[in-house]
Amino acid sequence: MRKFIAVGDVHADWEGLWGALRAASCVDAHFRPTPPVQAGLYQVVLMGDLVHPKRVRDYERLTGLPRFHPRDPEHLLLAAREQVGHLERLRAYQAAAPHAVHILLGNHDDAVLDPRLVLGTSGGLVHVEFDPAHGGQALPDDLRGWMGGFPRELRVGSVQFAHVSPLPAHAYYDDLFYADPSAKRWFRETPEYVRRAGLSFGVYGHTQPGGGILLDREAGFAVIDALPEREYLEMLLDPALPEPVQGVRAVPF
Repeated sequence: MRKFIAVGDVHADWEGLWGALRAASCVDAHFRPTPPVQAGLYQVVLMGDLVHPKRVRDYERLTGLPRFHPRDPEHLLLAAREQVGHLERLRAYQAAAPHAVHILLGNHDDAVLDPRLVLGTSGGLVHVEFDPAHGGQALPDDLRGWMGGFPRELRVGSVQFAHVSPLPAHAYYDDLFYADPSAKRWFRETPEYVRRAGLSFGVYGHTQPGGGILLDREAGFAVIDALPEREYLEMLLDPALPEPVQGVRAVPF
């Protein structure tokens, strides 16, 4: 039996990420894995999208600028540098317990590695701080190599952790992915996808369900893009059992 601590999409909310891991007793005061993580008794899963703050005010909080302009090269440089520093800290955390700290590849992480698509919001915010073609700075090579090794899913027996959904088509972030509305709607319109995939339980991010973590025990999944609501998922899991999930709950912090 192991405890899995899963944290939803980070989007450069480093205060929220480390706050969740501290609340779950997974990180110490020096940003190192705690003994239960080092021993593998606690397994940490980050659902991806480490980069790109979601809103202008989140960029302002990250950079310390009173007004952030997403097309200003100096502002983009500050946003990139701040994120690089935090990514390096997270990389060191994972390197101290690679057997117990798992980070999935989100679509925003993928867009930094291959910036052929400009991601943004309906309000006009664009995420180009790591896109030299649009005034940003390239992610350092060492971080590119680290991020490029992120898996697209984690399987523990019949339990899946993936950024978007159980559908294989939702694990590759191309033009078809962004044109497919089901990536944002599947858990409401077709929750049976999890059971059809032969899974006993699935944990996903990518979409904020509203009101914190959405836990559907009957359909067998949780949508946990809820870091802004200050919640993470805690699961007791034994893959050797017919019903591997022995307990699952949303935890506020």
